[in-house]
Amino acid sequence: MATKVPTPKGVDKTEAGWASAFSDESESSFGEKFAPSVKLEATALARTVEGRERVQTVMGAASRIYEALEFTRHAQEGQRSYLEWTARLRGGEPVSGITVLTSDPDGKIVSIAIHHRPLPAMLHFSAMLGRDLAGKIEPSMFYEAPPVTTASR
Repeated sequence: MATKVPTPKGVDKTEAGWASAFSDESESSFGEKFAPSVKLEATALARTVEGRERVQTVMGAASRIYEALEFTRHAQEGQRSYLEWTARLRGGEPVSGITVLTSDPDGKIVSIAIHHRPLPAMLHFSAMLGRDLAGKIEPSMFYEAPPVTTASR
């Protein structure tokens, strides 16, 4: 199911490309926007993901976790863009956050920082992303909920 992400009015080329890549839900759409050495930092990841191929793999899978996503505010200073957003994860759980994109002079994204809130939704997102990327990205990058146990008395 494609997530329709309207491009906010008054945004620059980097922000517009980012919004359209989410609508496409495609690794290649993200990859076209990235510099070869792009870095992704996110509250949903245990460590930084580096390199165009790995970052586009994560972002393509992440875009498919959202049932709905809307960029609600944006600001820009120099080569850095700030995008505030609200979303609904698969299954209907609400989540919101902010994304910071840093571009090079050619408009290619060199750095991404994504911050989800609230914590339970972010942990759920991380666990879903880890399951969706099993076999593609090492599982230690994502949150794994502890197993549920029952204590006997």
